[in-house]
Amino acid sequence: MATTTTTQAGANEPDKPAQIRIQLSSQDEDIALPPNIGSILINTNLRRYNLSQLVNALLETPRPVPFEFLINGTFLRTSLDEFLASNGISAETLLQVEYVRAIIPPVYVTSFEQDDWISSVDVLSASSPASPAALNGNAPGSSGHERILTGSYDGLLRVWNMSSQVVATSPPPISNRTYQPICVKAAKFLSPARLVSSGMDRAIRLFNYDEQDPAAVLATITPRLELYGHKASVDSLAVHNPSSRILSASADHTVGIWSTHKNEAPAAPTSLLPNNSSTANKRRKITGTSVPQRGPLSLLTGHTSPVSGVVFKPDDPTVAYSSSWDHTMKTWDLTTGQIVDSRTTAHPLFSIVALQELGLVGVGTAGRNIILIDPRADATRVSAMTLRGHQGTVTALDRDPNEGSGGFGLVSGSLDGTCKVWDVRSSKSGKEGVVGESVATIGRRSIMESGEEGKRRVAGEGVKVFGARWDREVGVVSVGEDKRVQIDRGMGGSGGGGGG
Repeated sequence: MATTTTTQAGANEPDKPAQIRIQLSSQDEDIALPPNIGSILINTNLRRYNLSQLVNALLETPRPVPFEFLINGTFLRTSLDEFLASNGISAETLLQVEYVRAIIPPVYVTSFEQDDWISSVDVLSASSPASPAALNGNAPGSSGHERILTGSYDGLLRVWNMSSQVVATSPPPISNRTYQPICVKAAKFLSPARLVSSGMDRAIRLFNYDEQDPAAVLATITPRLELYGHKASVDSLAVHNPSSRILSASADHTVGIWSTHKNEAPAAPTSLLPNNSSTANKRRKITGTSVPQRGPLSLLTGHTSPVSGVVFKPDDPTVAYSSSWDHTMKTWDLTTGQIVDSRTTAHPLFSIVALQELGLVGVGTAGRNIILIDPRADATRVSAMTLRGHQGTVTALDRDPNEGSGGFGLVSGSLDGTCKVWDVRSSKSGKEGVVGESVATIGRRSIMESGEEGKRRVAGEGVKVFGARWDREVGVVSVGEDKRVQIDRGMGGSGGGGGG
């Protein structure tokens, strides 16, 4: 039976501050207090650090563990006195206080460098969506054999191992017309043996990835299928392996739906195919094969400006969300091709992520913030919360993949040259609604190594972040203008980075 603890933390101070009785609890069984620990009388002038000391003492931890404290779903960022006053809570109340492991800011692990800007990144590991439920012990993506895929402004895909070696490079792309740029804008693993990319030449390309010996540093990337249908750059992709579907976001204002199987896909529109016979001949000479070409299952219209991002609803692949420069986030019924809902924001949108556990969708804006939107049609407000802290457009978003995070965390990348780690419980209410603050900032290692760490850079000059992924095994992987793949890793209650 739980008993009331009579020890008064901090109660011997001469000015005798006000006191409040609290009930400590944790949802993590590994750090939960014994059931006989009841309510505790403490001074209201205590802060997070003091409460952390108290919990460590009660748990009798062999070494101090930093904790964060949640009251009514919000992190304690002041003294208890200030929190009670600002939230109108009486000191006579039995205060329910939940504690979690504190987020430890990610620390730099390593960087891989190449010769051109890197626009996109994906990770293959045992926990990544592209991996099957059971991976062979030596298969790409298995423990010790994680892989990183990058797409670059030079038009090439590269697969890296964790020793900074490029194990495979895609064949040089052939532009549809000589004046068209061929920059890769999006790249993803479909599986340990298949890749997909898209770019400024308007095409979506599927590749076979063959890595017979994981211990070797050589593998092959072979073109498998080309998809045509967009009339402008294809800037973002989303994949759903069980249904063999790909979604694309294009600067032609449309969202594309595609099949990864050529037998399911219709013929490609002849008007959009490479129409230069010398180009086709050159492609055959380089690849040694004629790559099948197919069209979209559907192109969804409704946006009035370039579509910057698209994601499947995590628990329902017949629903998707898209973000656009037209300031809107739209919800789509992929079965009918109809817009279910549209939310208008104050700024153009450049990135998007679905936060399944919270039932929210995050969008990165040109207004230098992240807006968390409740996509339900009956939601009364566009913004459930705004995350502020970046100094440039938010170009990349990804959710916290770590077990035990509760879905509260995410990472963002920005043109200001930083990535930021967020926990939506680290927030405060104000005139602008609920505003979240980042819990960690990841700078570019290239600045430190150049000796220009203290130099003021306008708009992230030279270090803009174009892509970021958060993987449980590998950590936070970011890429950008400094031509580097940077890996940062940490551990914490919401995961400051990947595990391991």
